[in-house]
Amino acid sequence: MKIELNPGVDKYLIDGYMRCKYGGTPLCKVNNWREELEMLRQIVLEAGLKEEIKWGAPVYTSKGKNIVSVAALKQSANIVFFKGVLLSDDHKILTQQGNLQSDRIIKFTNIAEIKRLENTLKSYISEAIAIEESGQKVKFQKNPEPVPEELLQVFEQDSKLKTAFYALTPGRQRGYIIYFSQPKVAQTRIGRIEKYRQQILNGIGLNDK
Repeated sequence: MKIELNPGVDKYLIDGYMRCKYGGTPLCKVNNWREELEMLRQIVLEAGLKEEIKWGAPVYTSKGKNIVSVAALKQSANIVFFKGVLLSDDHKILTQQGNLQSDRIIKFTNIAEIKRLENTLKSYISEAIAIEESGQKVKFQKNPEPVPEELLQVFEQDSKLKTAFYALTPGRQRGYIIYFSQPKVAQTRIGRIEKYRQQILNGIGLNDK
């Protein structure tokens, strides 16, 4: 099987996550986990997935459908399954990523952990591909929390922000809604919305940095 590397992923591993203010600098989180990310990349590619860059990070697809992503957080290198909630997870290694309803993540902090789970990861990836090919869908719970009044008021004044917000995945929308709704004081809620305005316009979730 011929493995095709995407130059964009090579650039990600060298320069870092360029949607973050630290991208291209020594402070970029990718620098801490380059070896682990390279190994996860190889495991995923051996499954026959196509390597792409989406949302500034490596995403691996099958027949145009997102299967997994490989990316760094501050404290770990990670593989994320886009429909991880549907996986059987026999080894109980998947965890929920923030408030995302569908995604499930596996975090690694060293090469030894990845090597130990290499065969398990391959079986999970194969199952994820089979789930996508079967046409199974995740049943999303539509925003159970009400959109805060302050956010609705901002949407009335800024249609671009409204469009960008509703273009986010349901999980990312819910994450923002919960975060913006937490403060009891309206001015604090407005401050949070303004703080994350540009991040929403950039298509980035609350905890994606």
